[in-house]
Amino acid sequence: MGQRGGRHRHGADAVGTRAFLRVLPLLLIIGGAVYEYCTPSGFAGSPLFSAAPLVVAPFFSLGSTIAAGAASIAAIVAVHLRYTAFHTGVYTEMATVATVCVLACFINRIKRRSDEQLASARQIAEAAQLAVLPEPAGRIGGLAIAARYEAAQADAFIGGDLYAVQDTPHGVRIVVGDVRGKGMGAVAAVAVVIGAFREAAEQEDSLEAVAQRLERALAREGSRRRGIDDFEGFTTAVLAEIPHGGRLLRILNRGHPEPVVLLGDGTVQVITPAEAALPLGLGELGSWPDRATEAEFPPAATLLLYTDGLSEARDAKGVFYDPAARLVGRIFPGPDELLAALAEEVRLHTGDGATDDMALLAVRRP
Repeated sequence: MGQRGGRHRHGADAVGTRAFLRVLPLLLIIGGAVYEYCTPSGFAGSPLFSAAPLVVAPFFSLGSTIAAGAASIAAIVAVHLRYTAFHTGVYTEMATVATVCVLACFINRIKRRSDEQLASARQIAEAAQLAVLPEPAGRIGGLAIAARYEAAQADAFIGGDLYAVQDTPHGVRIVVGDVRGKGMGAVAAVAVVIGAFREAAEQEDSLEAVAQRLERALAREGSRRRGIDDFEGFTTAVLAEIPHGGRLLRILNRGHPEPVVLLGDGTVQVITPAEAALPLGLGELGSWPDRATEAEFPPAATLLLYTDGLSEARDAKGVFYDPAARLVGRIFPGPDELLAALAEEVRLHTGDGATDDMALLAVRRP
């Protein structure tokens, strides 16, 4: 099954931070009470008491904000009832804390509205990506399929990486690509490539013809756009075809990172094209016939397709992550386990500091 992995990588840190924020108001109130008890009557702990509801307001409910303010005022009253006498400064301190608490309640309401708007925007963004980049089924044409999209930015949904799998009369056909640029322009290009691929994959007899259909679709899209980025835009892509009932695999590479085949005994084969080809969308710079590369794809073999977010992930010393070298001699129960292992290794390799989105797709012949 497909997975969107970038959204969950900071979950443990968020839980720890929230736990600390739950305790912090109590510590501030205790600190203010101790300060007032240990210092002469001219010294007040109102800064610490006032800070308690202000800390609660952005992160917790309105009731919790009011409770923090009430607890701060109660602590002031308790200290002065038990250990000192009431005087004008005490009432001023209580009024100060109460005023800050009212302001904290306003902050809480504003923050809640902002959070609701942000949650709505995230739901829309996720729905948009799922519409543009739907997750492939777990089994297509007798093959086990797994896909994973890892966003470099936490809570990000939309990017320029793409994948699609389609069962056709010519076999299972696949595209994995990476659109130059970011933002909505990249998303529009992703939609164009996937839409053109799904139509061409059904209709065209060869991968070469599919690639030419994608080229023409991007050229039409570019002619409708305005701006320098549109004229310079391109998409690296790799197309794959796995005929039904055979042991053959065809790969057509348009300037994309080279796919990898993992055999059942742990052997790794990198599928290198016979000759280099320009990415999609750069046909005006030169043209020559596309040529697919054929390779063996026996039972228990897994085809790994990925974007440069994997192969160009760097560690602190600037060393790239090399998927082919890392996978030699390793055997995975299925494509899901393979992609999960790759995502975790890249996270560790980069120190959780990936700078580019990463799309992974694995296809296994049972």
